[in-house]
Amino acid sequence: MSLDFLVLMALCGLVTWLPRILPFVFSNKIHFPKKIELFMSYLPLSILAALFFQSLFTFHENQWPELKIPELIACIPTLFVGYYSKDLMKIVVTGIISIALIRLFL
Repeated sequence: MSLDFLVLMALCGLVTWLPRILPFVFSNKIHFPKKIELFMSYLPLSILAALFFQSLFTFHENQWPELKIPELIACIPTLFVGYYSKDLMKIVVTGIISIALIRLFL
C-alpha cells in the first residue's frame, strides 16, 4: 500500500469521526434550558426507532412497505438481549451475529 492511500484513509476516517464526536464534546460544556433538555432526551429514542423501522421495511413509491423477514427474525433475539442487558455492545453484537447466521442458513 502506498503512503498516499494510508493518509487518504486516515483523513476519511477523521472526517467521518469528527462530526459525530464534536457535538458531544460541545454539548457537555453548554447548559441548555429545561425544555431543550427534555426535547433532546427524546432524540435517541426517535432516531433508534426510525433506524429500526427503516431496516425492517423496504419502501417503494406508491406501494405499501414490504417487510424484510430475515431482519424481523434477527430482531427477536436482539430485542431480548436489549431488554435484559441494556448494554449497547451486546445488542449490536447479537444483531450482527443473528443476521449473519440467518443469511448463512437461509
